Formats: sequence, structure tokens, C-alpha cells
Amino acid sequence: MKDFSKFEKKIEISFNDKKNLTQAFTHRSYLNENPSLNLNHNERLEFLGDAVLELATTEYLYNKYPQKNEGEMTSFRAALVNANILSNIAKDMGMEDFLLLSKGEKKDTGKARQYILANTFEALIGAIYVDQKYEACVNFLEKFVFPHLQEIIDKKLWIDAKSLFQERAQEIVGITPVYKVVKDWGPDHAKNFVVGVYFNDDLIAEGQGNSKQEAEQSSAREALKAKNWID
Repeated sequence: MKDFSKFEKKIEISFNDKKNLTQAFTHRSYLNENPSLNLNHNERLEFLGDAVLELATTEYLYNKYPQKNEGEMTSFRAALVNANILSNIAKDMGMEDFLLLSKGEKKDTGKARQYILANTFEALIGAIYVDQKYEACVNFLEKFVFPHLQEIIDKKLWIDAKSLFQERAQEIVGITPVYKVVKDWGPDHAKNFVVGVYFNDDLIAEGQGNSKQEAEQSSAREALKAKNWID
């Protein structure tokens, strides 16, 4: 079993009931291989943590940006609590070292691991809520999640780049952009894609991602910069 006291020190939270923390890191697959352990998997905590994360983030945005409208705050929130951001935060916190996974899941370090990390992060929030209630969750998020919001705003990561680029392209040059996979590599569980965005046969920009959708968003963002169509 993992020594979760090291993780408690890292996040500066000492759990009253250590089982809550262990459960947050317990993937269903681990219990399939270890049915005799007196543990529950983390899906219920994930469900709870997702709701706490949405409420706390909404409250934070409401108080921090009194001049922003509902649509802008919704976009900010979606950009901040998506799987990419949460999994990266989880990695930075060293959560990957504490995951309780089956042997098969341990081998998969691609897209599936990203979602496991994001879900475990939400389960951790749920565990903090069960163990120490809402204010402890808010303090945790203020330390590890909310500081990433400024980067999201500065880099305009909250914008749906693909929709914006299509809107500007149709408005300014009367062309609907077309996206094509330029190349891809890696095994099925850890694919990488480079996608080009074109006006007819003219390549405007390329972007990379772990899925076609991510690569399309990346290429659209690069195209907006290339055309200077982003405010």
C-alpha cells in the first residue's frame, strides 16, 4: 500500500480518516485484482468532488469578476476544470505516484491515464469535502487550481478557437476552414496528431494534440494568431 502521509504533507492537509484519502486514489481496476482488500473505489468521491469543484469555481469567478457576464464566466470555468488542466495539475502535484491501479492500467500512460488523473483529482476534492467540509476544499483549490486561471485568460485558452476561426474566416474572407490530419503516430491508446487548417488548398497553420479534436483546436488557435484575428 502507498504511504499517503507523504502526499498529505505535500498538500498540507492531514486527513482525520485516512481511508477517505486512500479511497480517492483507488481505481476500480485495482479492486478487481485485489478483491480481498477492505476498500471502495473512488467513483462516488469523484461524483461528489465534481460538484464541489463546480460550485467553488463558480463562486470564485462570481466574486473575482463582478463585471463579467454569465457566458464569459461559464467559458472561464469550462477551461479551468477540464480534464487536460486537471490532469496536468494532478501530475504537477505528484498524484500519479500514488494511484492504485491494476497492472493493466499501470501500463497505459496515454489518454486513458490523463482521464484517470483528472477523475482522481475530482475524487480527492470529494475526499477533502467528506473529511473536512467545504472551506477546506476552497482552500485547497485556491492553492492548486485557481492560480491557473490567469494563464488561461492571458493565453485566451477559454476561447473555442475552432468556432471563432470559422466565424472570422467566413466573415473576412468568405471561406469555411477545412481541417486535415497531416500526420499521426503512437499506439492506439497514446496517439498523437498533427492537424492542418486550410483555406481551400492553402495551409494556414498546424496544431498538435492527443486527439484529433485537440489538434484541431490547437491549429485553429495558431491560425487565429497567424491571421491576427484574436483580440
